[in-house]
Amino acid sequence: MGSTSDKIAGKANEVSGKIKQAAGDMTDNPKLKAKGSAQEAKGNVQQAKGKVKDAAKDFVDRM
Repeated sequence: MGSTSDKIAGKANEVSGKIKQAAGDMTDNPKLKAKGSAQEAKGNVQQAKGKVKDAAKDFVDRM
């Protein structure tokens, strides 16, 4: 997966996770809230991975 794809997938997971957390809060469903929190964290990791790929590419391009 390229850096842009990682960032897009990460943002999608982050947003979906936040929605699940909100739904879990509204329905008093701790399992759904936990799943949302985990998905949001996954999204944050994916976005960070994309940023690292960008930084590595920039470093190689400067050499």
